[in-house]
Amino acid sequence: MYQYDYYDQTLVNERVAQYRGQVRRFLAGELSDDEFRPLRLMNGLYLQRHAPMLRVAIPYGLLSSRQMRTLAHIARRYDQGYGHFTTRQNIQYNWPKLEDTPDILADLAQVQMHAIQTSGNCIRNVTADHLAGVAPDEIEDPRIYCEIIRQWSTFHPEFSYLPRKFKIAVTGATHDRAAAQVHDIGLRLVRDEAGQTGFQVLAGGGLGRTPLIGRVIREFLPQRDLLTYLEAILRVYNQHGRRDNIYKARIKILVKALGAEKFREQVEAEWECIKNSGLALEQAEIERVRHYFTPPPYDTDAAADLSFEQWLKADKAFAAWIQHNVAAHKVAGYRNVFVALKEPNVPPGDITAGQMDEVADLADRYSFGMIRATHHQNLLLAGVRQADLYPLWHALKGQKLAAPVIGTLADMICCPGLDFCSLANASSISIASQINEKFDRLDYLYDLGDLRLNMSGCMNACGHHHVGHIGILGVDKKGEEWYQISLGGSSENDVSLGDILGPSVPKTDVANTLERILRVYVERREDGERFLETFRRIGLEPFRMQAYAPGSKAAKQEEQRHAVGY
Repeated sequence: MYQYDYYDQTLVNERVAQYRGQVRRFLAGELSDDEFRPLRLMNGLYLQRHAPMLRVAIPYGLLSSRQMRTLAHIARRYDQGYGHFTTRQNIQYNWPKLEDTPDILADLAQVQMHAIQTSGNCIRNVTADHLAGVAPDEIEDPRIYCEIIRQWSTFHPEFSYLPRKFKIAVTGATHDRAAAQVHDIGLRLVRDEAGQTGFQVLAGGGLGRTPLIGRVIREFLPQRDLLTYLEAILRVYNQHGRRDNIYKARIKILVKALGAEKFREQVEAEWECIKNSGLALEQAEIERVRHYFTPPPYDTDAAADLSFEQWLKADKAFAAWIQHNVAAHKVAGYRNVFVALKEPNVPPGDITAGQMDEVADLADRYSFGMIRATHHQNLLLAGVRQADLYPLWHALKGQKLAAPVIGTLADMICCPGLDFCSLANASSISIASQINEKFDRLDYLYDLGDLRLNMSGCMNACGHHHVGHIGILGVDKKGEEWYQISLGGSSENDVSLGDILGPSVPKTDVANTLERILRVYVERREDGERFLETFRRIGLEPFRMQAYAPGSKAAKQEEQRHAVGY
């Protein structure tokens, strides 16, 4: 794990002191709301419906046990005893007091954490595959390059006031688990014909009001050119991105307007001017950063322990957890363990201070003191000996962190929605609870198989509803909460944007509508076929006909709406 040097720590400490002064001046009335707004946003502080919300950066989702304990301390002392992990591998606190936020940032700085660039029109937290460094299908560890990009982009003077926020994802595996194709810039580590490692570069992806899939603008970029090429892309965007319309300010709009080829030409022309500058990434610098991500001291005899197989045969509940919550590891005798933040009666992604402390203890005991945040609002302990899986499972069960639902309908992504967010049109958390109550049988969830349900409370798409196998979007209709459903999305290699099923459905009928949709899948699927594959084979119409079948509540509500000219 990367460790701050003198310059890193000084930078973060001085930012805390600067922000403390800004808060003092605002509370004293020396700064207006308009003057204070960009200052707080630079430090991850939003004003939500009930209280400020503080977003803390977790670069590429990697945490030490010490950092996790500090996050627990902040939840306990400054919030209401919990935090919320997001789809961007960050953590958010929903109830801090404004006057306490400088102290929170000071506590974070003590463990090499901050909230810098978690908001505002700048380069946001760089994300990566949550299995980085341990995935069997990995070409190279992407965290090395995430860290290099983090150091390059933090406080970059030229890119502190971009037309709009900017997000970069890096994946180093053959299977894209970082949603690289729906980011402003997506980087895929690839090898050329000579076996040299470099990057395939995508630009112009993104969700929100205008969802678009990124376009490949360079098939192979040598490692040494990473920063100069990123700089060229950002310069073109900074110069030509729209600043007159917040809804058309993202780079995806620029790439679409110019066309991928024209955009590529402009980037390449800019790159020619700077490619031989001091930003060239030398191998010595790559190796310096790589040193921080050397593999931990794995037990070479771990595969010889047979107790795991014995428990697998003896305990069906344990076997179900292994099947769904445990993934393969590239080192024999080890597994990757998902810590499920998906208890039925808890908002997806929420975790209490006590649970954070317990996860930190378990990481120290079983996973080299390291924890990862995933894009699906769970945590991961990477590198658990097979012999330790049974006691780890018992410990997680005791903390309600072992729901065996990873990859199922119950492993849904859900933004905070109207319960907290000032931008939301409809609630999300209550819908998640409604769905969990409706689909509460594990055997049914397991029969449905691999199924991604993503839910957002507004068009900003923090819940990534566009790329869910099933996506749910909350909409406001004359003060009432309705929900638009889409089918067929994916953020993985087979990336696609979901197709809207039809008219939105009332809040009380979301789970029932899902039940009718899933009935079509169960009846029409072929052997071994996932929901996404069935949808792509038979199309939208069979699902639409069943969802709005005559006599259904959704159909009756829609008829009433039309009858009164809604």
